[in-house]
Amino acid sequence: MVDTGLPIRIVLAKLGFDGHDRGLKVVARMLRDAGMEVVYLGLRQTTDSVIKAVEQEDADVVGISMHNAGHLTLGPMIVAALDEAGLDVPVVIGGIVPDVDLPDLEAAGVAAVLGPGAPVDEVVSTVRAVAGLDGPN
Repeated sequence: MVDTGLPIRIVLAKLGFDGHDRGLKVVARMLRDAGMEVVYLGLRQTTDSVIKAVEQEDADVVGISMHNAGHLTLGPMIVAALDEAGLDVPVVIGGIVPDVDLPDLEAAGVAAVLGPGAPVDEVVSTVRAVAGLDGPN
């Protein structure tokens, strides 16, 4: 992303049937407070619904929350779907992801993983970094 002076636009969603969204709502607030434009899709999204939102919203980053042990399936699936749609948009996964799975997610194209309880500065700096920006926005 070229720094145009516009805020980062991020699409946040929960893929699949996982009904835990408290963490994602907290992250949405963190990113909004940091000046980013947040498109919160909420629970029980599909890969197709996320891709459509990324296209419609001209998103710079996709954030997917994982608490259901689906990260090794759903993470690569969303990266592949973005690629198939011709969208060069980095994916950040947040939630419970064992360290042993991080190399597989990185190899699949996931840009970053944030664990539970990640502090605000880490969340914001990670999103900024994967969007290709430095410093506060």
